[in-house]
Amino acid sequence: MKLLEERILTDGRLLPGGVLKIDSFLNHQLDPLLLQEMAKEVKRLFDGEGVTKIFTIEASGIALAILVGLEFQCPVLFAKKSKTKNISDDLYQTEIPSFTHGGTNTVVVSRDYLNASDRVLLVDDFLATGAALVGLKTLVEQAGATLVGAVTAVEKRFQGGGDKLREQGVRVEALARITEMDDNGIKFG
Repeated sequence: MKLLEERILTDGRLLPGGVLKIDSFLNHQLDPLLLQEMAKEVKRLFDGEGVTKIFTIEASGIALAILVGLEFQCPVLFAKKSKTKNISDDLYQTEIPSFTHGGTNTVVVSRDYLNASDRVLLVDDFLATGAALVGLKTLVEQAGATLVGAVTAVEKRFQGGGDKLREQGVRVEALARITEMDDNGIKFG
């Protein structure tokens, strides 16, 4: 998606350790007009797949997921990174390592909101190692739901997460695919 790539080049910053900082428009401060255009592209990519639920993980993927849910006119569900008092013990859960924060999170989702009749589209802001989307895929499988695919705003192809999912038979789409990222800049492909 050319619009997103241009925004990454204009407003993104490369940080040490392979971190692309695009929080001025995607995952801290949000550009709703850009997110709306991204959601329309997701709808175009997965139209006809019978999507009944959008599924993401808290917190950075929620904004894009909500707009995608509007496009598909279906509920948006997000996995929580910790069990809270207001969630029953009837949960699906899995362990997901975090590239950005380090460590591992036990993520949970109520069995009330994910079931075998759902046709699920995974949505997230970044795809690096693939751990978050693999974890969400695990939760979908625990529910017996149908995974129609995964979409991410930015895929860092050189980190292999998308390939890992594709090898597992998951249709993966990225709105911006970064093939190289170093002191010389960012390359898309």
